[in-house]
Amino acid sequence: MKNEAPEVEIVKTTKVHCDGKEGPLGHPRVYLTIGLEGFVECPYCDKRFVLAEGAEAH
Repeated sequence: MKNEAPEVEIVKTTKVHCDGKEGPLGHPRVYLTIGLEGFVECPYCDKRFVLAEGAEAH
């Protein structure tokens, strides 16, 4: 059985950041880069950032 990411966000850039968006209950802001897989997951909250179809890596 495959576990799905708790939250998925489609983005148009390969450089993203995540801070948990929970105010004081969030986590430290981390900066992530989407690689060849087309997605990256936050190491704190497991949120998945997926590069939109047709978006260029930059």
